[in-house]
Amino acid sequence: MPTPSQGYRAADGKRIPSVTTIISRFKDSGALMKWAYSTGREHGRLEALGQEAPASLYDVTAKAADIGTAAHAMVEVSINGGDPRMAAAYLSLKPDEQPKAVNAFDMYRQWASMSNLEILHQELPLVSERFRFAGTPDAIGQVNGQLCLVDWKTSNGVYADYLLQLAAYRQLWEENNPDLPLVGGFHLCRFSKEHGDFAHHYYSELDKAWEMFKHLRAAYEYDGELKRRA
Repeated sequence: MPTPSQGYRAADGKRIPSVTTIISRFKDSGALMKWAYSTGREHGRLEALGQEAPASLYDVTAKAADIGTAAHAMVEVSINGGDPRMAAAYLSLKPDEQPKAVNAFDMYRQWASMSNLEILHQELPLVSERFRFAGTPDAIGQVNGQLCLVDWKTSNGVYADYLLQLAAYRQLWEENNPDLPLVGGFHLCRFSKEHGDFAHHYYSELDKAWEMFKHLRAAYEYDGELKRRA
């Protein structure tokens, strides 16, 4: 869900924050800290054994993201009518990693086929004039004939901030398309970073997530004011 290079602006021309910017301001970093600690321990263990270890934590991050990112890229290429195996991220994988990305893509394709998934809009930038935020959902589609939001994630788990993001995207879509409610709910498709596994998560409603996001939007505004005053 790329952010426009010039950022998002409301109808009055003023810049407004994106969904991910708002959520990231208050994001729980516990999982990241735990991962960094575990990775650091493994780094030290390998060095103690005289085995080669990644030069830094960032090397591990890059390697772990390759397989899942490639599977995600293959999905996007296929939606646009291209050959999935020509996706740049897939071609950049090592030969022994490519089958894992193909496996994840194939599992996604099986789910999409069984669900009669049809993508109607992909990466459509939207602005909420009412709540003064913006975002670009991965896709608006239909599953078994019902209009829904489809989102792809590359991660080793599903986190609460994903639900906040989905709920905010629903507001963006329905505020701009009041006659086309997302009656089919939310479909989150996750590709594992390390193994290329695929998992589908469905949520029929995310009302509490939306209420929480509204509080975060207000807090984001107060946070900016306080930082300017401090």
